[in-house]
Amino acid sequence: MEQLVNFIIRPPRAEYNPEHDLLEQEFLLKGRWYQRKDLEVKNSRGDTLKCSHYLPVQPSQDRPLPCVVYCHGNSGCRADASEAAIVLLPSNITIFTLDFSGSGLSGGEYVTLGSNEKDDLKAVVEYLRTDGNVSLIGLWGRSMGAVTSLMYGAEDPSIAAMVLDSPFSDLVDLMMELVDTYKFPLPKFTIKFAIQYMRRAVQKKAKFDITDLNTINVAKSCFVPVLLGHAIDDDFIHPHHSERIYEAYVGDKNIIKFEGDHNSPRPQFYFDSINIFFHNVLQPPEVAGPTRLFDPLDDYFAKGSWNTMKEVNSPPSSAQKTTSDAINEVRMKRPMSRTEEKEGSSSSSSCDMISFDLSNGDQYPPHLAVALDDDDQYVEFQVEDLVDFPSNAEEEEMMLMEAVMKSLEAEETHQNKESSREKESNAAAAAASTTEPTHPETDSASGPTLINHHDAPSSSSEANDEAIDLSARTKATVTVVGRRSTSGNVLDGLLRRRWDLNFFKSR
Repeated sequence: MEQLVNFIIRPPRAEYNPEHDLLEQEFLLKGRWYQRKDLEVKNSRGDTLKCSHYLPVQPSQDRPLPCVVYCHGNSGCRADASEAAIVLLPSNITIFTLDFSGSGLSGGEYVTLGSNEKDDLKAVVEYLRTDGNVSLIGLWGRSMGAVTSLMYGAEDPSIAAMVLDSPFSDLVDLMMELVDTYKFPLPKFTIKFAIQYMRRAVQKKAKFDITDLNTINVAKSCFVPVLLGHAIDDDFIHPHHSERIYEAYVGDKNIIKFEGDHNSPRPQFYFDSINIFFHNVLQPPEVAGPTRLFDPLDDYFAKGSWNTMKEVNSPPSSAQKTTSDAINEVRMKRPMSRTEEKEGSSSSSSCDMISFDLSNGDQYPPHLAVALDDDDQYVEFQVEDLVDFPSNAEEEEMMLMEAVMKSLEAEETHQNKESSREKESNAAAAAASTTEPTHPETDSASGPTLINHHDAPSSSSEANDEAIDLSARTKATVTVVGRRSTSGNVLDGLLRRRWDLNFFKSR
């Protein structure tokens, strides 16, 4: 369970070297020199945010340029903004990027998938407005960064435009989908229980509530012009998340779908659409000089680091590259950070497993051996109050055992009904027959019971009585077999292995 909690709030922190993995301090792009200014911003929690601002070396004389703030994903960092800079800088739109708290080189311990990142973004926007060197501000976010942008944009109507790449619509829904996508073999009540457990664990550690991250509700109150983008084969955050946001969004909106998955490089036509979208909304001043806004020829050189550049003031090399080539060159230096998708499999593994036994020696009653695929047959164990959720392994096991006993009670009720019906049937048969005695060996079984069949009684009435008594004496035991993990946490076993026995099924 701890592993899944960390999957949410402590994914692998991106590691990078600013001198190697960011765009250079000065570089030539499309016949114009640009620079990277590194700086720090403090958020409201006192964390230091590492930031970079890409802008022309020669500032515009007419008026400040618009700026787009790039927001990375949950395992990303500010190095992921290099592609956005290549796309937008030639359009006279500057790019500001940051490591969110808990990510990259910034301070902070945990990632919060948009909850605290929204406050980080607020600190950055306030810095840009105070600095006074930018005009309109747009947002471009990917995955967690898209959720962050949407949540902040709904609170700050002065944001001019947003690009949201593969946002999720509801975090709890996403978690339920991930269980299905990665084939976690869990009964339905266990999935809900596990998510509630994670909710409490996340609240204790990272101080945010996963149920608050519902962007559908946010979309219903946001009027900032938005362009949504989503990969068709994204099996981490499925495309219907963007579709749901699009349907609920009340402002000007558009949506683009493209080939690829969650981590795939974005196609050039998608970047071109983003460029046009931001240019139309932010309305930057025309680029001075001979280059045109959408010149198909593009050159990208770093000052002092490329063999084709002999002197700083020398004319550009004759080697011409398209924007796509420049982006590919950046990707070769450092690929876009990947969201680490949790591996899952329905096949057997050497992980911890959980099994059930009954105190009478039977593994499970025969009539409970039904298909595992029908969720409607699972016994649901609902806990409404947050304080009732377990906070340690002992409380988890106690709660799990309570669910087990509830299923036993339901089974015993079923057995009693079956037993009563058979007694009535036997009484009617005895009244009808006055000459021939009933032979124990010809009696039919009393129906499904928890009887140990090796010691079955010889008469149906004795069988029924014994079934009731034995059911009352039967206890369920949970056995967690540790093979690789030293944890005794019952739910760790639940989340790694199929229930070996269909114990939580009821007829």
